[in-house]
Amino acid sequence: MAQTDYGIVEIMQMDACTGCSFCVDVCPAVLAAGDGRLSGEYRINELRRIMRSRTGFLQKFLGRKAPTREQLKPFSDNVFACTLCGRCQQICPSGIRLKDLWVSLRQDMVHSQAYPKRIDMINENLAESHNVFDEDNEERAEWVEDMPAAPDHGYIKDQADVVYFTGCVSSYYPMVQTIPIALVQILTVAHVDFTLLGEEEWCCGFPLLGAGLRDQARDLIQHNIEAVRAKGARKVIFSCPSCYQMWQEHYPKEFEIYHITQFVNELLASGQLAFNDLSLTVTYHDPCDLGRGTGEYEAPRQVIRSIPGVELVEMAHNRENCLCCGGGGNLEMIDPGLSADIAKIKIDEAMQTGAQVIVTACQQCVRTMTTYAKRNKIPIKIMDITQLIHKAMLDKGRSGSS
Repeated sequence: MAQTDYGIVEIMQMDACTGCSFCVDVCPAVLAAGDGRLSGEYRINELRRIMRSRTGFLQKFLGRKAPTREQLKPFSDNVFACTLCGRCQQICPSGIRLKDLWVSLRQDMVHSQAYPKRIDMINENLAESHNVFDEDNEERAEWVEDMPAAPDHGYIKDQADVVYFTGCVSSYYPMVQTIPIALVQILTVAHVDFTLLGEEEWCCGFPLLGAGLRDQARDLIQHNIEAVRAKGARKVIFSCPSCYQMWQEHYPKEFEIYHITQFVNELLASGQLAFNDLSLTVTYHDPCDLGRGTGEYEAPRQVIRSIPGVELVEMAHNRENCLCCGGGGNLEMIDPGLSADIAKIKIDEAMQTGAQVIVTACQQCVRTMTTYAKRNKIPIKIMDITQLIHKAMLDKGRSGSS
């Protein structure tokens, strides 16, 4: 494969690595597996070696050949054994945009035909069904049917000021469908003029980046932009931080976009929401795509602190240093064992706080940590912040139409 998968800045940054090993020390995959070959340092050294073999002096004068697909496969397994949590990038003293580099590297492995076969499944599902689970996209808002007294329009209106972009996981995965259910009830109580997109919502495209299929996201992006335009909306809100980050970084700047924690803070400031007193000790887990991905650390904490009676205790690693839950970068699909080992470290740290509940702001974090806790009979509850908000709402029983 040619070097065209990498931008000129990425190619220049490859040689900026000083071998300091800081990224080795903070990598969740290295921590969980005890294998330094999963680190950014190892990966970037191998990448530089591959790049040199493809062009330049070694190839032209020494007859070195670029590695074959078979030779690349072990390295490719390493490349995809990563949650794309961005902690290596956050700590890199050379300022290398490592997360962006890993996405380009995955695309390189796909173009070199050296990639996990589950990547084909992601590609096929999104091309055919427009969601990562290959479910009928007409059923994307079917979770509304589980709500008490849902309005006749099922929260899908012809026109609205705000679009709630639900995301694939919350739309289809039963364990976390309580998140959109809670959120539409919050918006209803606050008298927000909102709509769902229903079957017109397609995957945001974020899984394609993690799969090394960056170019395939264009059709999804264009479709979703047109679907929001058709609603006449000015704002788009997200409970999924990956969708939020995708829209922030890869979509045209046409609409005001908010993660739900940011939007709820505005509702609180305008007096559209009020909370009951809850007697609860919680710790907050920063989702990688919301925290390191978009830089949002304070909005969720502001929401939590605004609930009377709730005590927030921080984990040893929080904000930009937060440990990944193990659910990102398509890792759960490619290496579920490694994903679970990463989740164990996260849960162990949370347990040390003495909190009753781990609150996060990501449906995938909820799903990954809940699955691990249940399988291992760990007595801690994991809750999305929308569920906590709903629990604390002054009008929490109300669910009329908006």
